[in-house]
This record gives sequence, structure tokens and C-alpha cells, in this order.
Amino acid sequence: MLEQKIKESIREIKDFPKTGIFFKDITPILKNPVLVNEIADELVKQMSALKLDAIACMESRGFWFGMLMAQRLNIPFIPIRKLGKLPYDTLSYTYELEYGKATMEIHSDALKKGWNVLVHDDLLATGGTACAAAELIKMQGGVVAGFSFVVELSFLSGSERLEKYSSNIQSLVSY
Repeated sequence: MLEQKIKESIREIKDFPKTGIFFKDITPILKNPVLVNEIADELVKQMSALKLDAIACMESRGFWFGMLMAQRLNIPFIPIRKLGKLPYDTLSYTYELEYGKATMEIHSDALKKGWNVLVHDDLLATGGTACAAAELIKMQGGVVAGFSFVVELSFLSGSERLEKYSSNIQSLVSY
């Protein structure tokens, strides 16, 4: 079962990035190319009913599976990065994290008006980063078709914050 394989591979790091946080580290998954492909295939399968024009992914761990998904679907990959990391004209959005504030940016020409865009990241916690991505997509006239995550920390209720953008919220593993 894929969920069990993923859970067995995830490493929990106590007090990272600050005291009281139990960080779910998915990097051990990357040592297993068979599991990486299984995850990418399942993420694509979960979104197969959507008519996607692009996948927008958050820096940096969202890039790992987001690029694989975009390649499998033969659609554009749109990077959403931290403030100052994109080289061209950008739009920015500042939001609250579970442990501070952050600003995310997207290139001003990243997508076309009316595009259906999937937002993907490795992990859904409080939903702040995914909401920021959704706002950036909306700022460009895009439509948030759904959200995709490898892991969801359901006890933080992040999916509830995302429902105002799309009811299509998928994750492979939930804690």
C-alpha cells in the first residue's frame, strides 16, 4: 500500500525548525526511485479528472514531485519562490506561517488568464503557503483547479483554509 510505504520512509525531526514542531522530513523518499515514481504516478492519477493547464509548485520541496507531475501531464511547471529568488518581473504575496511570516513570488508572465492551475507542495500544514500560491494565481487571472500534497497534517486544518479556492484537495498521507 502506497500510504504505508510513504509513512515508513518519512523521518520525523523533533523541534525543527523551532521548539515544539515535529517536522515531517520527506527527503528519505528521494533515495527510493521506485517509490518516487509511484508517488508521482498516484498524484497524477488523483488529478486526472481535472483539465489542467499548468502546475504551480512552491519552493523547494514542492518542486520535487511537481516537476514530475507536469512532465507526465505535458503541461507547464510554474515555480513559486521566496521573495527575491525569481529573476524577472514578479507579483508577490505576504502571509502568515505557523512559525512566522513569509512572502512568495511568481513571475508576472507565468500563466495565461483563465488557465486551470493545480497547486502542489510536499506538505499541507496550516495552509498559509498554499493560500499564498492560490492568491498569486488569482492575481494573474488564473483559476485554482485544486491542491495536491504528498503529506497533510490534518490536525492543523489547513484544508479548511483552502476550500475557499477549490474543494479538490488531495493528499497521499495524512497525520
